Amino acid sequence: MEYRFKRMASPVGLLTLAAKGDKLTAILWECEIDGRVPLGEMLEDPAFPILLKTEQQLNEYFAGKRTCFELDLDFTGTAFQKEVWAALLEIPFGETRSYGDIARRIGRPKAVRAVGAANGRNPISIVAPCHRVIGSSGKLTGFAGGLENKLLLLRLEGRKS
Repeated sequence: MEYRFKRMASPVGLLTLAAKGDKLTAILWECEIDGRVPLGEMLEDPAFPILLKTEQQLNEYFAGKRTCFELDLDFTGTAFQKEVWAALLEIPFGETRSYGDIARRIGRPKAVRAVGAANGRNPISIVAPCHRVIGSSGKLTGFAGGLENKLLLLRLEGRKS
């Protein structure tokens, strides 16, 4: 089964939404690094139902009308990465966690760097809110969509800095 995709304009730039079957598999950035999210053959299908639903919910989120997403997700990655990405889904809207917090949450308190690496390969940005993960000092750290977009998303959710 091949991936379907559509592009959408957003306040954080052009996003590419990808799905396999009836599940969302990726939200890719305009400045995406090749190979960060490995996907198979992709067919453009702007009317694909899960992609339309994703676009609608993202637009509601950007308009300040949605604080959580109701989408079926299909993460492709290692067991460790999937653990990290599942922990991202538990971070409440408007709150942040450190990489250390996530490492402790998944029961691997010494795996802070590995958590950072998994966070950086999160295929479903925004919906699986990797933008809510910050350095232990409270400083914004790496983000596939760029630090300006990370700050924009955090501000959209009510964070001041």
